[in-house]
Amino acid sequence: MTQRIDKGLIAEENAKLEGFLKEDYAALGAKLARENINIDDITAKAETFQIAVPSWGTGTGGTRFARFPGEGEPRNIWEKLEDSAVINDLSQCTERVSPHFPWDKVDDFSELKQTSDNLNLKWDSINSNTFQDQPGQEHSFKYGSLSNTSQASRDLAIQHNLDCIEYGKALDSKTLTVWVGDGSNHPGQQHFQGAFERYLESMKKIYAGLPSDWELHIEHKMFEPAFYSTIIQDWGSNILAAMELGPQAKSLVDLGHHAPNVNIEMIVSRLIQFKKLGGFHFNDSKYGDDDLDSGSLHPYQQFLIFNELVDAEYRNQEGFGPNYMLDQSHNVTDPIESLVNSAASVQRSYVSALIVDREKLTGYQTENDALMCSNTLKHAFTTDVSPILAMARLRKGGAIDPIAVYRKSGYRAQAGVERPNSGGNGSGIV
Repeated sequence: MTQRIDKGLIAEENAKLEGFLKEDYAALGAKLARENINIDDITAKAETFQIAVPSWGTGTGGTRFARFPGEGEPRNIWEKLEDSAVINDLSQCTERVSPHFPWDKVDDFSELKQTSDNLNLKWDSINSNTFQDQPGQEHSFKYGSLSNTSQASRDLAIQHNLDCIEYGKALDSKTLTVWVGDGSNHPGQQHFQGAFERYLESMKKIYAGLPSDWELHIEHKMFEPAFYSTIIQDWGSNILAAMELGPQAKSLVDLGHHAPNVNIEMIVSRLIQFKKLGGFHFNDSKYGDDDLDSGSLHPYQQFLIFNELVDAEYRNQEGFGPNYMLDQSHNVTDPIESLVNSAASVQRSYVSALIVDREKLTGYQTENDALMCSNTLKHAFTTDVSPILAMARLRKGGAIDPIAVYRKSGYRAQAGVERPNSGGNGSGIV
């Protein structure tokens, strides 16, 4: 096992910065107080914020052309958990891990659960994989899984998802996330309605296997690997499927799975309104499903999404309680550093949305004062809440400057020695 970052090092580095942080925190507190906002109340909420780490995100991702292995990348779920624990040690807002099966399948799930408990980690949504054939697989998913014209292939995909539910029970998860690459690449290749009917028929069998306290999250994707048509291509098909299945089925929003310039925050609002928002895969996008670090390109869009989420929280919206998870692929950065940065970026959007003056905003909306509505949001977005994020980490035992502590620890170099490159990809295909 790779040695965790010494808590003494975190404390030592924090001691160098704590005085400056307190000055910045006091200054921000005075500024917020003029707006009748108690900074300690906001910090307390920041301390409760959690976003899950994807197990596959701890490894080096691939492109459509090649994969460049990173130093000391995890080779299995046990090492992914080690890296996830380090991310949480530093950020103190990533205590949950979302696994992907069969990539993360083990022989003894009780041992896996005990290991995660020992690392103070919990399990988030279980992700199934029917978008690729596994070694020795009897029936292929080449032409689809849950919507395949072959009943044998559909049955295999259904059983895999039911198996994933059993894995999740052993890990104390409460959610199954289903994404399929089913679709077509040529006009006329597929009967659209017939394919969707087969998908729904398959999903109903999976839904029937859900425990009463679980949710099934449906993930949509506009394209890839099916480039002409996709079974669940947008939030419309997604919510239709969720409504057809029942109250335990909800829609999952991946920020990279939408057409360019789509108003994602409005989609989020619609899903909240009809009690169908299951959760998020946070990342960023330039051209398509890029899986870039969260907030690296569109931080204002991310803030606007959280404006809708915090509004639902503020109004105690019935049925509101989405799962938050990162989902990104790392090719040129250290995955741990990117995940730490992304977690802080999403947490920043949450905190910024908390300081929106909702009474003023509602008043301006009622008066149709478009300019002041926009300015109210921008005022919150442009307020630097960094001291709140850093104080939340400090109070929970995390690092004021997580990246600096991580680099000083030498964790990656140590992992490189203990995890020699095997030429494989422990993170799966992303």
